[in-house]
Amino acid sequence: MKQIRYIPVRFIALLLALGFFTSVSAQQRGQRAPASGAVVQDTVKHQEVKVDHADVFEYIQRRDSVIQKLNGNVELRQDSVFMYCDTAVIKNSTYVIAVGKVIIQQGDSLSVFSDTATYDGVARLAELYGEVVLVNGKQQLFTDRLTYNLDTKVATYNNGATLTLDETQLTSKRGYYYVDERQVYFKDSVTVVDPQFSLRSDTLGFNTETKVVSFLGPTLISADSARIYTESGFYDTENNQAVFTKNAQYLKGEQQATADTIRYDGQRKIYSLEGNARFEEGKRLATADVITYDETNDKSFLVGNAHYIDEKQNIVAEEINYDARNEVYSTRGRSVISDPPQILEANQVDYNEEKGLGIAIGNVIWRDTSAELTILCEQADYDRKRDYLKASGGRNGRPLLITILEGDSLFMASDTLYALREDTVAGDSARQLRAFHDVRIYKSDLQAISDSLTYSTTDSIFRLFQNPIVWSDTSQFFADTVNILLADKKVDRIFLRNNGFIINSPDELFFNQIKGKNITAFFEESELRRMEVAGNAESVYYARDDKGGYVGVNKTVCSEMMLYFGDNQVERIKFFTEPKAEMQPMRQADHKALQMPGFFWEKKRRPMNLESLFTPRTEASLPPSAAPPYEPEGKADMPEGIEKTPGSAPTPAENQGDRQ
Repeated sequence: MKQIRYIPVRFIALLLALGFFTSVSAQQRGQRAPASGAVVQDTVKHQEVKVDHADVFEYIQRRDSVIQKLNGNVELRQDSVFMYCDTAVIKNSTYVIAVGKVIIQQGDSLSVFSDTATYDGVARLAELYGEVVLVNGKQQLFTDRLTYNLDTKVATYNNGATLTLDETQLTSKRGYYYVDERQVYFKDSVTVVDPQFSLRSDTLGFNTETKVVSFLGPTLISADSARIYTESGFYDTENNQAVFTKNAQYLKGEQQATADTIRYDGQRKIYSLEGNARFEEGKRLATADVITYDETNDKSFLVGNAHYIDEKQNIVAEEINYDARNEVYSTRGRSVISDPPQILEANQVDYNEEKGLGIAIGNVIWRDTSAELTILCEQADYDRKRDYLKASGGRNGRPLLITILEGDSLFMASDTLYALREDTVAGDSARQLRAFHDVRIYKSDLQAISDSLTYSTTDSIFRLFQNPIVWSDTSQFFADTVNILLADKKVDRIFLRNNGFIINSPDELFFNQIKGKNITAFFEESELRRMEVAGNAESVYYARDDKGGYVGVNKTVCSEMMLYFGDNQVERIKFFTEPKAEMQPMRQADHKALQMPGFFWEKKRRPMNLESLFTPRTEASLPPSAAPPYEPEGKADMPEGIEKTPGSAPTPAENQGDRQ
């Protein structure tokens, strides 16, 4: 074996120039296409590692192998790849072992530094050991062993590495760096530390140019006191935007959020939960198809199947928008707000929490479950602090109230309805209703009309003002003021105050009449049982035989009287305090003249069904001038009880006035 030691590098360069290690292709000589051996020779030429400089060069020929040993400021190259080191050994001009301050450069921006390296010029594969640093522009990758393919420009490591980019640092046990794509894939125990967040992941991708982090496996991100878990998605660190998909979860203090996709726009400070969105904070829960939070303006938007629950209320709507700064929320689409015992439904609701004022619009349904009251209208203005509601609009512009009496629905319509809370003497809360203008009530066995009305759950009394009329079966009641007292959700008594007048007629041919200053009618099981007339009592009573035929008419005037009913018919009457009675045969009686002053029989305005509560208003058949309209002074006082029937023994005339 021959050895040549310490040959100056300039001499080696001369040999290279003379073609000692290379050959010129036949095509360059103008010859025919080369033989296969020439192609291999040209490929080998392309794969050769060329020596540009070394302080000392040693050349060794061993059979079919050529060994080059270089020392001191070694400079090598292969096409556009340059290598620098302290010492190097080159085998057959293609395989390099470099030691000491190794530098590999490819292109203008990529450099790899290491303590030791091997390079296969045929496979274009470099293995770097020691303190390895890969520098690509502003990015630096630190590891102790790195494999770099110069053809594919892919660097890989399996013993742990750290990538730094400005203030961001990424580490993992394994990784793949695609230089041209500026894309790094980190696997196994991945961590990212950034001034704005920290991250742990199983698999992570990072584009060093766009600075986008891709989540390719279970990932936990921490920022301030918030944590985000995801199994897929990305985070654009340059623009501070993120998308988290696949089992995305958010946690911050009591706040918890989940969705199919969680988005974050850091520049606009907007968070979005998309698809099966759910947000919890303490006893507050919000769900929707999409939940968006605008941190700058402190506004939340729930869109699609929106549902919000807290300690006070339960809201369901197509959309729910909440402005926390101004304490204002609104709903759009069919909305249901449950604030027990009240429930409100509408097409849209706008509410100011600070002022406690709200407005509901569109097919409004308001319920008070404790009082068993329901109001239907087009618009409801309400004050939550005062527990006040004003209902307007609706069917033909009239709101409707519904309640249950005796297992049957009672309907009431007017131009405007009010529902408000009132405090009782005992300190409890009760519900009061007020209806104004053209009030109409319909129940299968009770109907009424008036200009205005109040009702209180405290005393269960309907108070009707200004031309009130009440109908029960074949009887008609009217007075200046009419009060209807309920007991156990049943009509118990009807009080006629001032100018009380009752007309009863089973056939509308002849009319029994009862008139007095104040009249109280007593009911049992929805049927009129007795009636007390106090002050200026008058009656016109048509007597009938057992077969129902009329036998005569009795007109009586006295101070007080008591009437007893059966099957809605007068069975007997008691007269008190000097009654004056006159009995006339049917043929001799002037039935028209027997109609008392103020008599009128109302048929046209009597509500006979639910539809009649909404027909256009009519002024026909108003009471005659003998009972002129009046303005009520206010809510009538609740009667203290039945006025006691005088206890003195009846006179013969009074006995004579009894009717069995």
